[in-house]
Amino acid sequence: MSTARQSRIVVFSDVDETLIACKSLLDFLDFYRLGRYGPAGAAEAATVRAGLTVRAAGGERRESLNRTYFRSWRGEAEREVTAWGRRWFAERSQEPGGFFLPGTLAALRGHVADGAMLVLVSASFPALLAPIAEAVGASEVACTRPVVRGGRFTGELLGPPMAGTAKWNAVRTVLARHPEVAAADCYGYGDHVSDLPMLAEVGHPVVVGRSPELTRLLPGAGRLPGP
Repeated sequence: MSTARQSRIVVFSDVDETLIACKSLLDFLDFYRLGRYGPAGAAEAATVRAGLTVRAAGGERRESLNRTYFRSWRGEAEREVTAWGRRWFAERSQEPGGFFLPGTLAALRGHVADGAMLVLVSASFPALLAPIAEAVGASEVACTRPVVRGGRFTGELLGPPMAGTAKWNAVRTVLARHPEVAAADCYGYGDHVSDLPMLAEVGHPVVVGRSPELTRLLPGAGRLPGP
């Protein structure tokens, strides 16, 4: 019998700045490029970051920014990136100051202890999310999926980035597999307006941090401190 069938509750949670204190994609970009390629790699990472910052300031949507980010991984070996993702998690999760946001971590672990099915829903990718999912007891990860050919990233994506409407679709897909679970009984955790489609789909949304947009659009939502 599935966890969802036992509990009749599914908990959906964003990751970056909801469960962990950093933006995983950018933090890992710096970590990987410096670790593998030294100063030249660090400079490349800084260039990618600067370009994304300019695009974001110009009002470019998160979905488009996400695609631009993953183009910077073209040619990198999936096996190497996956290994470095575990190394990133191992190092970052032990750093002073905290990797996980304690309020969200405690809440999610509490849900899992009560028998709920935990699903991480994130614009990040499996190399980073797999160790996080293992650490918090998540049963499933819905995320951005880079295309891999010949063991290397092509820079393209399988489907849309996991943001906005894609998060709503992820919730509906999970619940469609568990018709015994009512959306009104489920929980959702997020920190940004791009999480709104996911949070609005469940009966118990929780806003992490101080997003004025989410606070306005979800006035009855629960609250947890952010980074």
